[in-house]
Amino acid sequence: MFSNVRSAVLLTAAALLPMAARAQAITPAKVAIINAQKAVADTQEIKKAQAGLETKYRPRQQALQNLQNELQSIQQQLNTPNLSPDREAQLRASGTQKQKELQRLSEDLQSDVNGERQDILTHAGRQMTDVVKRICEERGIDVVIDISNTIYFKPALEITAEATAAYDKAYPAR
Repeated sequence: MFSNVRSAVLLTAAALLPMAARAQAITPAKVAIINAQKAVADTQEIKKAQAGLETKYRPRQQALQNLQNELQSIQQQLNTPNLSPDREAQLRASGTQKQKELQRLSEDLQSDVNGERQDILTHAGRQMTDVVKRICEERGIDVVIDISNTIYFKPALEITAEATAAYDKAYPAR
């Protein structure tokens, strides 16, 4: 009877041995978390590009502000008592023309700024992806998850600041 129990134990152990070996061979994935938007936005290159955009488009922004001031002035003149009908018609026509011009210039400015900003961010995003890949290879990280898709994580898993620093080192702002 003892030999039957022994045989059963040996057979069970033999059957479980390959499963145990496979379980031991599987290692848990090493995960990191990144706030990709912040990592890119905090780079020196992006900060410099943002300042450059502000400088480049400041004259157009000022022109918009001047038009808005002119429209306010026209509105104040329209509120003046005893305004002649001819003058009122002239002010309304001028206001309508300036309002259309303001709308057109505002849309053009917004489109130009958005287009240029998108080009800058797309370029920086590709470079940040390369930087994150290098960090992963160096640290043996298997997967990186963006913080926007994460409910909870341990702060030690976050590589945002490390990615920004590595980006600034690899691509110094010119």
